[in-house]
Amino acid sequence: MGVDLVGKQIGKRVRLERIFNRETGRTVIIPMDHGVTVGPIAGLTDMKSTINDVACGGANAIVIHKGIVTAGHRGGGPDVGLIVHLSGSTSLSPFPNTKTLVCTVEEAIRLGADGVSIHVNLGDENEREMLRDFGEVAHKAFEWGMPLLAMIYPRGPKIKDSYDPDVIAHCARLGAELGADVVKVSYTGSPETFRKVVEGCPVPVVIAGGPKMDSDRAVLEMVKGAIEAGGAGVSIGRNAFQHANPRKMVRAIARIVHENISVDEAMKELED
Repeated sequence: MGVDLVGKQIGKRVRLERIFNRETGRTVIIPMDHGVTVGPIAGLTDMKSTINDVACGGANAIVIHKGIVTAGHRGGGPDVGLIVHLSGSTSLSPFPNTKTLVCTVEEAIRLGADGVSIHVNLGDENEREMLRDFGEVAHKAFEWGMPLLAMIYPRGPKIKDSYDPDVIAHCARLGAELGADVVKVSYTGSPETFRKVVEGCPVPVVIAGGPKMDSDRAVLEMVKGAIEAGGAGVSIGRNAFQHANPRKMVRAIARIVHENISVDEAMKELED
């Protein structure tokens, strides 16, 4: 029993090294699971091309659904960590914030995943079902030594401000409490407020990118603020893969995350 547990934890460490940069202990994750929620939006029609662009830009890992893996998600380019997303819902549903499991940890293992991810919306009327699913996935992920990324957002009738630092801190802490190895939450708007989130969470915290922004500088300032606050990196989707040059945008983000360059330097990276 003891030897088996040690073996599984070694496996988890090996897989985490495919998601996190060994030198910095940080990560740049590009989620591209949006096709289930909203269909083939801009940037995600040619998945092979986009995945290769973000990999060449320096992404450490991507998040996609199982069907994209089986369809053949790579067409060359450098290696990139694979996180298979286990939950989903659609914008067509009368309950779009209620996520349901659509894949298992075992399926993800057979697909060669380096990690799995789930999405939970706290405050939703069906929160209890998502928490139950979270618990079951965390149990299986622990059994198999599979890293678990939990995307936790406050969305529901009782949520007055979905960026409230106390609410976001609650989201992050819940993710850690229920067994996630990495937690993804929204950025609270400043390094000072986000530091509270990081300090209250005993596992690495990465920030979501949110809706597509009009300004590249705003995206990069958000990334810089999260890193200054002690964040472990980013999980940015639309603001990366929908950029006019995804490769350059990911490269600029990666240099902030891993090299601690300034926002002005990152902007030059985009302009060169």
